[in-house]
Amino acid sequence: MPFYHKLGNIPPKRHTIFRKPNGDLYYEQLFGTIGFDGMSTNSYHEHRPTQVKEIRKQYSVQPKIAKANNMQSYRFRGFQVPPEADYLESRKVVLTNSDCNIILAAPQESTRDYFYKNTDADELIFIHKGTGKLRTMLGNLDFKYGDYLLVPRGIIYKLDFDTDDNRLFIVESYRPIYTPKRYRNWFGQLLEHSPFCERDIRRPYELETNDEKGEFLIKVKKQGDIFEMIYATHPFDVIGYDGYNYPYAFSIHDFEPITGRIHQPPPVHQTFETDAFVVCSFVPRLYDYHPESIPAPYNHSNIDSDEVLYYVDGDFMSRNDIDAGHISLHPAGIPHGPHPGAVERSIGQTETEELAVMVDTFKPLQVTEEAMKIADEDYFKSWLE
Repeated sequence: MPFYHKLGNIPPKRHTIFRKPNGDLYYEQLFGTIGFDGMSTNSYHEHRPTQVKEIRKQYSVQPKIAKANNMQSYRFRGFQVPPEADYLESRKVVLTNSDCNIILAAPQESTRDYFYKNTDADELIFIHKGTGKLRTMLGNLDFKYGDYLLVPRGIIYKLDFDTDDNRLFIVESYRPIYTPKRYRNWFGQLLEHSPFCERDIRRPYELETNDEKGEFLIKVKKQGDIFEMIYATHPFDVIGYDGYNYPYAFSIHDFEPITGRIHQPPPVHQTFETDAFVVCSFVPRLYDYHPESIPAPYNHSNIDSDEVLYYVDGDFMSRNDIDAGHISLHPAGIPHGPHPGAVERSIGQTETEELAVMVDTFKPLQVTEEAMKIADEDYFKSWLE
């Protein structure tokens, strides 16, 4: 969500002298994307942000592919992914293509012993279960059930959880993630017909400024590998920053649904976009109010995109036998629609309490070995009468 934010202390002008109380200089860093053409932030550090003492380890975290060319609809039982103590080890890629990874995670412990930086991808972390604090080099954000946390690529961060019962749905995007352009004017402001506005965006509210030297482990992801790098100074040493490139939070509960007299197409639920996929939020809402309306979605063909639906909570009217934490995959090239009986059940209904996150990708998704561990391989037969 590109709009200006400032936190901490900064000098009146960019690229000018900015001294500490003892007369030494703070160290300025331009933190930007897409060369010098994308969103950026100017941050000011106690120490040089360039001091790497050691690279200890490099290892692959590339997902293992079970089905590279998939034409089968699947249901994956997400809550069957077993909890693991470590945050990074708990992340299981279930679906992947060259633009994104779709990940399930059930971490039990906070990231205490290391910091994490993804240099390849923006991370959209949806909090299904758990509360806590996202701690970053550009400030902290509290999180709870229903929050999206948008962490731009290159942000150094930690996740602190309040308990060990946590469930995350993560989209790792190799393309920058933005709010939908049709909801923004040419200045970037969200328009009146947008289902959310700038007031709903929670920006970092506190800086942790650590003036420390020593050995600080940062696990850096690049091209599917993790590099364990030892920094000479604490990575959270920012005294202040301003700009457009920073982490933020948005709650799915603050998404205001767009409804109509007849069934509205999925784009009305769009919440985020890239040039390679979109993310939509399905929230409690009134059903269509034409006297002859059919609230259930009509059958439609996925010709150009794979549809992934992550079921969070509530009543999933168009599906039979779907629970929280399930994921449905409807691949491009074949039609899908409501399960038998769903259309009939929907007639006369006035509202839904469903809560779900949808990801539609424009390139086919590959199914991983981790996904097959939790797959219902007979799901594609569930439309048979």
